[in-house]
Amino acid sequence: QVQLVESGGGLVQAGGSLRLSCAASGRTSSTYAMGWFRQAPGKEREFVAAISRSGGNTYYTDSVKGRFTISRDDAKNTVYLQMNSLKPEDAAVYYCAATTSGSYSYTVAPRYDYWGQGTQVTVSS
Repeated sequence: QVQLVESGGGLVQAGGSLRLSCAASGRTSSTYAMGWFRQAPGKEREFVAAISRSGGNTYYTDSVKGRFTISRDDAKNTVYLQMNSLKPEDAAVYYCAATTSGSYSYTVAPRYDYWGQGTQVTVSS
């Protein structure tokens, strides 16, 4: 069992930056690949980024490539999402999730075993 708690969301102007954190407790996070998803009002939850168990491989949806960076610190059982050059279309509730599935499933929300409660990101234009 893993509990995930996100933090770091807030209100930022377009072009600004935020760093989201996801603290894991329970079973060590290094057992899992970790992902970030987001959901805007009226839209489906979408994949944002994922990082492999080792941290050696990262994956991003096209719309955030070059702007967002996912990383992990297993000593702290924490995963981060550094978000730069934020756009109004990045506004959403951001969720962190953990999976034991392989990399072919990293973009698929139902393949994740554990989810956090989400943190709101608002981007003003």
